[in-house]
This record gives sequence, structure tokens and C-alpha cells, in this order.
Amino acid sequence: MSSGTPPPYRIRAKSRGVYHEEKLSNNTIHFSPLPGSGPQVLSREPLVQNHVPIYVMLPLDTVTIVNTLNHVKALNAGLRALKSIGVAGVMVDVWWGIVEADGPRQYDWSAYMALIKMVHSMGLKVQAVMSFHACGGNVGDSCLVSLPYWVLQEAEKNPEVLYTDQNGNRNGEYLSLGVDCLPLFEGRSPVQIYHDFMESFRDTFHQYLGDCIVEVAVGMGPAGELRYPSYPEGDGRWRFPGIGEFQCYDKYMMANLRACAAAVGRPEWGLRGPHNSGNYNNWPDETGFFNQHSGAYMNEYGDFFLSWYAENLAAHGDRVLGAAAAVFQGTGVVLAGKLAGVHWWNRHPSHAAELTAGYYSCRGKNLVRKEGYERIVRVFAKHEAVLNFTCVEMADNEQPPEAMCSPERLLLKVRQTAARYGVPVSGENALPRYDLSAHRMIKHNVHRKDMRNLPRMVAFTFLRMGESLFQTDHWRLFVEFVRNMDKRELLEDPKKPRKEGQHGVPHSVDVRKNTQVLQMQL
Repeated sequence: MSSGTPPPYRIRAKSRGVYHEEKLSNNTIHFSPLPGSGPQVLSREPLVQNHVPIYVMLPLDTVTIVNTLNHVKALNAGLRALKSIGVAGVMVDVWWGIVEADGPRQYDWSAYMALIKMVHSMGLKVQAVMSFHACGGNVGDSCLVSLPYWVLQEAEKNPEVLYTDQNGNRNGEYLSLGVDCLPLFEGRSPVQIYHDFMESFRDTFHQYLGDCIVEVAVGMGPAGELRYPSYPEGDGRWRFPGIGEFQCYDKYMMANLRACAAAVGRPEWGLRGPHNSGNYNNWPDETGFFNQHSGAYMNEYGDFFLSWYAENLAAHGDRVLGAAAAVFQGTGVVLAGKLAGVHWWNRHPSHAAELTAGYYSCRGKNLVRKEGYERIVRVFAKHEAVLNFTCVEMADNEQPPEAMCSPERLLLKVRQTAARYGVPVSGENALPRYDLSAHRMIKHNVHRKDMRNLPRMVAFTFLRMGESLFQTDHWRLFVEFVRNMDKRELLEDPKKPRKEGQHGVPHSVDVRKNTQVLQMQL
């Protein structure tokens, strides 16, 4: 370790009476139970040096669909520029559909090995995302990566392995949680396949784990997020701010619904999902199920269905995170998972868009508040995983008022829930933003100095490296953002006159040259 690199900090979490330590970044956070504050909460011990490391997401096509490293010269220039301004590391999607493309257990890590060696040589860290989803169907997807061909062949023979909506439309972005434990893929279940993939990753990159590769984020749904694919934008079915649709109509999930309904003595509740929940682009009060005055989400049936739907999602997260925890135990990496920032209709009583995504977070039966994120946070606590959340750059006053959005309230709610269970939170921006207002909002949300009992985020990952980031004005602001993240003062006003040469960019880095390289090759 070079003399200029601060030592990694550790998370010390208490679980089942035993303390565990994991490397994450550059300070020490202590997690310890406090009386009367839930099963596991954060202590009030401050972070050393007020430091929050910043990572930057690499382009989605850093590794191409033919499993080669993309735009090597531009990538090298970009990494050097990030290192020079104090960025801690990078996040990269490790695509299942690329690595295991040729057949079951036929893994080709060659391109990712070249990438890790390049990043390691520059002294940067890596957040590796086990991307078990397809790419191309979400906001910002700039390339197409499908599930492995041999998985799609099985899905063609048996389309019930895919998430399905009320009209029978299939979603090919991620396998249905209804088949998690069924050996339908040449004798293996999806959870076993994910386990084997991660095990191969561990064995291949063992020498970098805990040193260069400091975090493994586990994809658990579309866009790598633990949710249902309730708002599929890629094929045109959904557009903002539609409420989305429930995704439980494959035969495996429906069989589970019937069994659960029978178990509570109401077999008629297991015949199908809600009949009056509208379609992808309805607004809540246009439906019978989500209507704020008479919606069925508030009655006994609604509570049964929404609880079943949300509990299945949490159980899926438990299975996949559990598999990851078993694989990476003792390797020195931090385990992480991501939740979706479904912020539209957050101020509507039904929280309709959150409900279709699998987050039961509204006043349900007898107007009792359902803490939809709590059951998922408990899963993260069980497996000692960092919870990664988006929307960190978003302000409520930037959103269309008719959509009743509240990214600020949603983010705060998730963080407070995580704090009660001692679950550390990291953040991302949901959309590419390079402006000063977004930077200031990120800094505010990362630290929340106005809420002394809320722990700051343990890391922030910026979306993303590419041509736009290296444009002269964007890069100058980003340099200031990185260097001011841990300072109490707000980021400097870009209109404030500067002394000549005072741009916050190291003289050793020719930003214009790097920008030209990136513009030519990205």
C-alpha cells in the first residue's frame, strides 16, 4: 500500500452476539445495539475525518458483448483522471450474460481480469456488481446485454420462468423469483446458478478481493435492484409517472398465491391478482385498487395480497444475498445490494408505484402503516450487507407536482429504517447530472448534517464515467465536487471569479487531451 493511500476503514457489525469486521473504505464505523432502539442500531460514534469515499460507475459496455475490453485507451485516460482528483475507485457491471454466455459453468473472465489489473495498477478500488439481469430496458441503458443464450432457450421452451403481468406479457430482464429454487436449468436452480457464478468470480479474482475489489454488489432484480419489473420502459409499455403493474402471473408465483390464500382460509383470494389495479400508465385514482378514498389496497384482501407480494420479494433477496454471503465469507469484501428509488406517487396515500414494485409502504388494512422497507432492511441486516439507494441527487421541487413525487422523503425514510437495524447505506444518483445543484443535493444527502442521529452514507457512487463527464465545464464542477464532499462549506459558486490557474484540476492531468481521447472512443 502506498504511503499516500489511507488505510481501509472497517464496518464492525454485531449480529447474533458476535462482532464481524469488513473492509469498506477509509474510516471506522462502529455498529452496536442501543437499548430500546430495535434489534440492531448505529451507535453515535463519529466517523474519523468526516470522510465519504466517491466511486464512479464505468460505462455499461466497458466489457463488450463479445467479451473484450472496450475503448482501452480512453478507459485508461479516464481512470488516470479520476485517480488524480481523489476518486476512491470505480463500479463495474459484471454481466452474467457475457461471462457465462457459452454454456452452463463455462465462464470466461478474461476481459474482466484485464480490467481489474488495469484498475489495480492505478491504485483504484472496485465495486463489482454481479449483474444477473439483462441490459437495455431501463433509463440510461446504453447497450444491449441479454441473459445467457442457454437461459433464454429454456425461457423459450418454458416462458413461465419469466416475470409476467396480468395480460400475459413476459419480461426477459430477470428470472422470476417463483423459480428461485427449482432445478429447471439443466438441473440447477437460479439461486444455485448465481451461487456458482459468484463462486467462480471469487476463485478467479481471489488475489484482488479485499484489496482492489472492496465491494461485491449482488443484483437481485431488474437494473440490479431488489424489485419487480413493474415499470418496463424499454419496450414502451410504461412511461413516467405510470403506477406500473403487478408482476406475479407466471404459473409458479400463482401456485404460491393459491397455496397462501388456502392457508388463510380464503381460497378465492388465490385465483389471481387484483382485478382493478389498472394498467402501467394509469394514475392511482383512476383505478379501483389504488384509489385514495375507496381503494381495495386498504381492505383485508388488499392487505393479504400486498403482504404476500412484498414478502416474496424479501424472501428472494434473502435467498440471493444468503448465497452471496456464503461465497464471500472471509474474503475481506463488503457485500451490498441495491433498492430502487420509486419516488413517484410517494405522496399519494396508496404509494401505488412502490406497491407494484414490491415495496408495501402505505396505510393498509385499518389504516395501519405498513413499513414496506423494514422487511427488506432486515434481510440486509441478517447478511451484514450495505444497502445502496438511488435518488441522492433529486430534490422534490424539481419533480412534476402532478406525479406527487418525493425522492427526498423516500430517501430519508429508507435511511432511517436502515439506521434502526444497523445497516450502512451508500448512495447513487439515479440520473446523469453534472450541475452544481445536483452536486449540492448529493453532498447534503450524503452527510445530512441537519440530522445528528442519522449516520452519513458510507460511500457515494457517481453515474457515470463517459464523454459527458469529461466535458470541460462538467469536469471542472466534478473536480470541485470530489474535493469538497467532506468539507462543511457548500461547493463553490461556479460564477465566483477565480484566480488564474485556480481550477482545482491537477496540472499533471491534461483534461483537454483526456477529453478528446474519450470523445473519440467512448
